[in-house]
Amino acid sequence: MRRPRKGARRPPAARHPSQRTPVQSILAERSLIVAVLVASGVPQRDRDDVAQGIIVGAWRSIERGMYRPDPADEPRKALRRWLWGVAWRKAGHYVNSAWARRAVLSTQPFGLLREPAGLNLEAQLQARETLEALADLSDWQREILLAVDQPESLVAYAKARGMHPGTASSRLRIARAMLALRIQRWRR
Repeated sequence: MRRPRKGARRPPAARHPSQRTPVQSILAERSLIVAVLVASGVPQRDRDDVAQGIIVGAWRSIERGMYRPDPADEPRKALRRWLWGVAWRKAGHYVNSAWARRAVLSTQPFGLLREPAGLNLEAQLQARETLEALADLSDWQREILLAVDQPESLVAYAKARGMHPGTASSRLRIARAMLALRIQRWRR
């Protein structure tokens, strides 16, 4: 048997058997989860979404057998301690995520620009280059790239044209690669 490297620790062995708790008991502790989110600094606009993710994640963990409370503990207290830990970790991941740190919400997003959107000459030149690169593509590549903007899904697009959804996906990947290559050539 191979010896572990110096300083490496093995995960602790599970001391107690896994237990399955009904989802209603997790839902009953929603106020605890929200309290952890408030204390962790999760904005109010995001609390419901993060709480829902915590509840679903906790339920999936229980289904995988990761909930192993001490049988000597009172069941509700053990569940609350475990949920507190899950909520605390998830809230920490959310608060420290790049998305949460960099998101800027505004009712007037274009009001944040220093110059009007129509007067940015560099953006107009880039848009013109992109349109010229798009015009240089073959018809099927242009068609699949423009189909992504349609309300129907890629699967519906493929079925309407009598092709396999995997073929449509492959064509979209190829068309995107060709468009990126053309744009690179225009910018050189």
